[in-house]
Amino acid sequence: SKLAALFEHPLYNIPIPEVTEKDKLFVVNPMEKFSLRSSGSDEWVSSSKAETLLPTGKTAYDTYPTWLKFHVGINRYELYPRRDPLLPMLLRDLATQRIISSVQKSGGTQLKLIMTFPNYGQALFKPMKQTRDQETPIDFFYFSDFERHNAEIAAFHLDRILDFRRIPPVSGRLVNITKEIRDITTDKKLAKTFFISPAGNVCFYGECSYYCSTEHALCGKPDRLEGSMAALLPDKTLAKRRSWRSPWRRSYHKSKKAEWELNPNYCAQVRETPPYDRGHRLLDLIDMTILDFLMGNMDRHHYETFEKFGNDTFLLHLDNGRGFGTHSRDEPSILAPLQQCCSIKKSTYLRLQLLATQPYRLSDLLREALAVDPLAPVLAEPHLRALDRRLGKVLAAVGHCLAR
Repeated sequence: SKLAALFEHPLYNIPIPEVTEKDKLFVVNPMEKFSLRSSGSDEWVSSSKAETLLPTGKTAYDTYPTWLKFHVGINRYELYPRRDPLLPMLLRDLATQRIISSVQKSGGTQLKLIMTFPNYGQALFKPMKQTRDQETPIDFFYFSDFERHNAEIAAFHLDRILDFRRIPPVSGRLVNITKEIRDITTDKKLAKTFFISPAGNVCFYGECSYYCSTEHALCGKPDRLEGSMAALLPDKTLAKRRSWRSPWRRSYHKSKKAEWELNPNYCAQVRETPPYDRGHRLLDLIDMTILDFLMGNMDRHHYETFEKFGNDTFLLHLDNGRGFGTHSRDEPSILAPLQQCCSIKKSTYLRLQLLATQPYRLSDLLREALAVDPLAPVLAEPHLRALDRRLGKVLAAVGHCLAR
């Protein structure tokens, strides 16, 4: 396994700083047990009301479902640890847990559903809209492109291979539209949008600002539909997140350009603007830029951080559905922050150099990581090959900066 060898490499074993209580997202009461009411309902109760006693020898933490252990493990430095024994279990839960509720997620430009499991866990479901080999048409504006379920899956694994670990776990899943969405939804607006197509397939389209119409309906075969299931982050009432507008945000206009596209010295003013004027925020943003360039994602207008940790924490790389749309061409403008600032974390640069070597070739590693997903093959081969080409361009951009 190339992947196992990669994670054994010294560059993937650089220790994070010691995690103190204030560096944890949640400080957990070690006596608080998690249990489901023995009456068979799906309601979560704390140990003070629990009707069932735990077997002796189990700590309260052992009673937590995997999604809750994932939330409890989040700290200032990482969303989940490198060697996380929970990860395979959490991915399996996302792919197999019984769905007891599905409702449409409010907001956003395209249809997404919130799925709830019996153990109170929740996942964000993005349905399949395009086949693996459909490329984004060359005349499409980036902001009118479809979101891809397979891009969400591949982005999670790529983010982990780059050792960022800033994307919540995502698994592919084959969902039964009839039994796992239509028959159990309590969302009246969503329920009104189901129909049977002339081909006899079960379809629905939901309500959203783009692509929610009968022309853009999502149809099963006859009622089986692929999608990505992403573990949800803790509720914002429990762990507030702050949304930051990216300084290199695109104009989202058909003819206007953003300031960074017109001013080659744009980085100088970013460096003087909080929070980019101190700490590692700018370097973290450049990490995100490299991830986006490798995926071909032009749609990174905002990013988020956990409010509890202030400015000294990692960026959350959420919403990656517009990645992996094209493999035949690259978008150099995505790399603008790296090219204009000529800055990169040393650890990131060393890992990128490693991923360009034969034993740790990036495309091979991602192919291996995606092979275990329930929807494998997740990416068409040309997308995997494009990763190696794009990695070469990132390293060339750093080389150009070093030469300057």
